[in-house]
Amino acid sequence: MNIKHPFSKHLISENAKVIDALPMLDQLGADAILFVVKDNTVLLGSLTDGDVRRGLIKGNSIEQKVTDFIQDNPKCIIKNEYNLSDIIEYRKNNFKIIPVIDEQKIIVNVINFRLIKSYLPVDAIVMAGGRGERLKPLTDTIPKPLLKVGDKPIIEHNLNRLISYGVDDFWITLKYLGSQVKEYFKNGEEQGVHIHYIEEIEPLGTVGAAKQAVGLKHDTVLLTNSDLLTNIDYEDFYLHFINSNADFSVVTIPYNVTIPYAVLETKNEEVINFKEKPTYTYFSNGGIYLMKKEVLEMIPANQFFNTTDLMERLISQGKKVVSYPHRGYWLDIGKHEEYQKAQEDIKHIKF
Repeated sequence: MNIKHPFSKHLISENAKVIDALPMLDQLGADAILFVVKDNTVLLGSLTDGDVRRGLIKGNSIEQKVTDFIQDNPKCIIKNEYNLSDIIEYRKNNFKIIPVIDEQKIIVNVINFRLIKSYLPVDAIVMAGGRGERLKPLTDTIPKPLLKVGDKPIIEHNLNRLISYGVDDFWITLKYLGSQVKEYFKNGEEQGVHIHYIEEIEPLGTVGAAKQAVGLKHDTVLLTNSDLLTNIDYEDFYLHFINSNADFSVVTIPYNVTIPYAVLETKNEEVINFKEKPTYTYFSNGGIYLMKKEVLEMIPANQFFNTTDLMERLISQGKKVVSYPHRGYWLDIGKHEEYQKAQEDIKHIKF
């Protein structure tokens, strides 16, 4: 058997015997389930310790093939055809380990809800092409996304959090010293995900390069800056987006501003109301977005284009743009002071 995937420990060939499966199940411990495959890829069924016991009780032998013991209709997720309500239902019913298959029943992933929080049906585009001018000289030889916060690069914190919510299809946009980012992550195999790269010839703004993301797997796209540190709940963000029936959603960061004086409301110079030292809440762009895939078609090709330009275009065309206020931790690492703050915060904040 020669199955080489990050999830290969859960796969066993249809030609294997039960005696071969037993040590594999034992090694998996609390995650003891195997998925029996044809030609090393096509899902045929599942095998657990319980299936082995039931087969032996029926008189089968451990020298027989695993196909004599399997459940031939296991729970699975079909890539591109599931929604988050399916995932939530699996979690509620205590299904911990589920194979993800494509239309040909080829296993493309195995998810483990003991290790990840969700399995969001989104593609993630991570913008990582910026020069990082304000962080010079740190960025003279290292691209800003690869500057370390704690024990790993800023961008890796972002990818790890997305991966913890089941995102496994990534596009990373590159320009300044982009080859270093590509060399660091390669194709994503070590992280158990698929990473594609978009290389900018000229700067294309904060969203322009996303136009070049070809072959997206899902109907929803998550776009994020690579220089953020946050503990955002991506599942809640996604549910808010879906329940809002929005075309585009932007994570917003609330800022409270207290006026140290009484604020007067006037009409034709007549004071009609006043508030004593009021506090106003304003919302700032947090650099993380969800959008319907077709929104990317509104981005002009090979032109400098920012997310603010995209939002203005959407609003002008009557599309629904919503705000998702994030009240957890969020830090934009753009300046030296913020970079130093991140180094301290990473020691204390649970991400």
